[in-house]
Amino acid sequence: MPITEAHLETLNKALGQSGLRSTRQREVVYGVVAVAKDHPTADEIFARSRQEMPTISLATVYNCLETLNDCSLIRQVNFERESTRYEPNLQPHAHFYCDKSGRVMDVQLPDELFSKLKNLLPQTASVSSIELNFRGNMPQS
Repeated sequence: MPITEAHLETLNKALGQSGLRSTRQREVVYGVVAVAKDHPTADEIFARSRQEMPTISLATVYNCLETLNDCSLIRQVNFERESTRYEPNLQPHAHFYCDKSGRVMDVQLPDELFSKLKNLLPQTASVSSIELNFRGNMPQS
C-alpha cells in the first residue's frame, strides 16, 4: 500500500527539521508503520515493506526505523523479553500485552491520570515520558 499524501507531508516535514531528506525506503517503511494498528515488530514491518518494495533489505528497514524514531515520527514499544515493536501513536497512552496471543493494544487513559503519576515523583524530577504497560490474557472475541 503506497504512503498517503498526508503521511508523506508529515514525513518530509519531520525529516527536514532534522536536516534529512526523504528516500523511497523511508517512505515505504513509514507508510507501513503509520497505518499499523498492531504494533508490528521490525520483521513484520520488513515483510510488509517488501510487498511495496521487494528489494528492501532488513538492515535498511532497521536503519529507517531508527531514523523515524529519532525524528519522533514513530515510537518504540518494548516488553520484557519480547521483540521491539513500533507504533505511530505518539500521544500519551498505555499498552496491554496479551501473553497468550502476543497482541498489543493501546489503552487510552485520561490526561489527569498522567498528571497524578507525575506528581508521585519529587518536584525536582523532570519527566520526559511515562511508559505504562499491562500484561495478561485477553479472551478472543
